[in-house]
Amino acid sequence: MRQRTKAALGVVVATAAAVALAGCAGTGSEAPTGGSGVGDRTGFPVTIDSALGETTIESAPERIATWGWGATDAVLALGIVPVAIPSDDYSGGDDRIPPWISEAIDDLGGETPAILDSSAPEISVEELLKADPDVLLAPYSGLTQDEFDAVTDAGIPVVAYPDAPWTTPWRDVITITGEALGLKAEAQTLLGDLDTLVSDAAAAHPEFAGTTIAYVDDDVDTFYMYLPSDARVEILEDLGFVTPPSVTDLDTGEGTFYTTVSYENLDKIDAQVVFTQAEEQAALDEFLSSARGQLIPAVRKGAVAAMVGPENAAAVSPTALTLPWILPTIVEKLAAATAIAQG
Repeated sequence: MRQRTKAALGVVVATAAAVALAGCAGTGSEAPTGGSGVGDRTGFPVTIDSALGETTIESAPERIATWGWGATDAVLALGIVPVAIPSDDYSGGDDRIPPWISEAIDDLGGETPAILDSSAPEISVEELLKADPDVLLAPYSGLTQDEFDAVTDAGIPVVAYPDAPWTTPWRDVITITGEALGLKAEAQTLLGDLDTLVSDAAAAHPEFAGTTIAYVDDDVDTFYMYLPSDARVEILEDLGFVTPPSVTDLDTGEGTFYTTVSYENLDKIDAQVVFTQAEEQAALDEFLSSARGQLIPAVRKGAVAAMVGPENAAAVSPTALTLPWILPTIVEKLAAATAIAQG
């Protein structure tokens, strides 16, 4: 399975890089020092507005720093290795870099970026400056106004989120990144490649179409259920699954992309398939066999697709790199669960 996911990742990275190179053929420009194979880029100066302020990037940035989720992946998928990226303290392992990012850096032949501590209360401007970036991309992040101002005052243009922290759709992260890098057309090609991956998977599994699904997460003493506005649920629906009324009926309005469900209401989750995640197999087994888990009809039937391990759980959140990296595994799990649900 990992060979298949790595192969899919390589296709997306290679395709985007090839398109970028083709668009720049004959320019004679040198590759950016951040490890890019991309030549000249156009559209500068470019001004990008955000919820935290307007930013003008005067010329094509070569040394890219990223912050938050998804920007690193978009930069790499567009053929550039950033000089600084946020640490992944959940799924990144000892080096704090998740495998899909490590693989993309290797595929591009770039150097390992500086790691910015994302577990700190705020971004360290001092550590950021050590990487000497031309721009900081943070279109899907929790960047504050004070942080935006501090980085800007240090002479680094900042691209923040358009509306609110942690709300930018994953496709928009790629589009914004492409605009900031002068690779708008390449970003659209990348999005097309990713959409094709999903649509091809859906076409290969017509049994997904119309099957109801609920994405849940049993987390310590709180039971979460993700809503159709969540990007992870969006991917499941892109594959053909539908969200049943029971999911939206249980929405308490406490979050924009999730709701909590009390244990006494778990039996109301009447989706044919349950999609879930767990850090360890033991935790998953405990939930599936527990009295609370057995309240859910799909769990009782065994129609459960589960992503186990921090890497897999994190990769379900779609980015330019996680989607090709994890999609074959997701589809395999969903196919097995759907067969049980419909059997």
